[in-house]
Amino acid sequence: MEYQTQHKRRPRYKGTHPRNYSEKYKELQPEKYKDTIEHVISKGGTPAGMHISICVKEIMDFLRIRPGQKGLDATLGYGGHTEAMLACLEGRGHIYGLDVDPIESEKTRKRLEGLGYGPEILTVKQMNFAHIDAIAGEAGPFDFILADLGVSSMQIDNPKRGFSYKYDGPLDLRLNPEKGITAAQRLKSISKEELEGMLAENADEPYGAEIARAVVTAVKQGKPVDTTMSLRRIIEEALSFLPAQEQKEAVKKSCARTFQALRIDVNREFEVLYEFLEKLPGALAPGGRAAILTFHSGEDRLVKQSFKEYKKAGVYEDVSKDVIRPGAEECSRNLRAKSAKLRWAIRAQE
Repeated sequence: MEYQTQHKRRPRYKGTHPRNYSEKYKELQPEKYKDTIEHVISKGGTPAGMHISICVKEIMDFLRIRPGQKGLDATLGYGGHTEAMLACLEGRGHIYGLDVDPIESEKTRKRLEGLGYGPEILTVKQMNFAHIDAIAGEAGPFDFILADLGVSSMQIDNPKRGFSYKYDGPLDLRLNPEKGITAAQRLKSISKEELEGMLAENADEPYGAEIARAVVTAVKQGKPVDTTMSLRRIIEEALSFLPAQEQKEAVKKSCARTFQALRIDVNREFEVLYEFLEKLPGALAPGGRAAILTFHSGEDRLVKQSFKEYKKAGVYEDVSKDVIRPGAEECSRNLRAKSAKLRWAIRAQE
């Protein structure tokens, strides 16, 4: 007797619209539901499992990519910028893409390969961009380099990665989930003074003392601080002294800043960026162009200072005098673009 596997219906989500990441099956299949994707984007949202690249036109205008050139996307992510750069090559030249995330980098490689960008024109490597000297020694120097320092929307929106206080999930926050310690592990042994300093330095958190005290107290009392929601509840309790009409907005902003501070710490983002900036000139060909997209003041300060010092030393022949920001139309279509700042530098001719 021949048995057939019984078809299982997809579990129905509560309400009229899907809220949980796994329920957004249309957004997670952009090739099948293009109308849904366009609808989400038109409302200023980012479809689940996708990332909308920021300042693409401004970056392309500066890089001036020509067919036959060699370039590097130091932070591959979803590959939106890389796709635009590949189009400029018109089938001639090569682009290398780096990303520490083994999950998303492989997805992106397959997606771009499906668009016709195979290994003959695109090489994807799982590598931290702090090691730009290694890739430059192997494949460089490069005519153009891009680094987008923002966390990809695919990582933020996936509750399993623990990047957002909006969804319940493990308090992880690692860009590479196969290496290092999680944010939950970091909080188990941190002191009040160290956590308060981290919140101030990495996120300019105004209620750092109150949040640090509440987190450390909870850990000492044996309360679990190992999920995104458990940390959010502690922050809510820490800010309960605020007037009722101010609490909701204050908690929202403090949660965002606290998660940012932890993410920067767990992934050593400032140290990695500093190392990248020191090695960047050596990876550029004479006259080569570099563009860096930042998303908070600490990153922007490091980039600005590095460009300024190398220009003064004659390493860069020119750098951007002011930051370039995305336009109002882009910000309305992509709310995550509002904090973006673009700076650029041009390697001196030898």
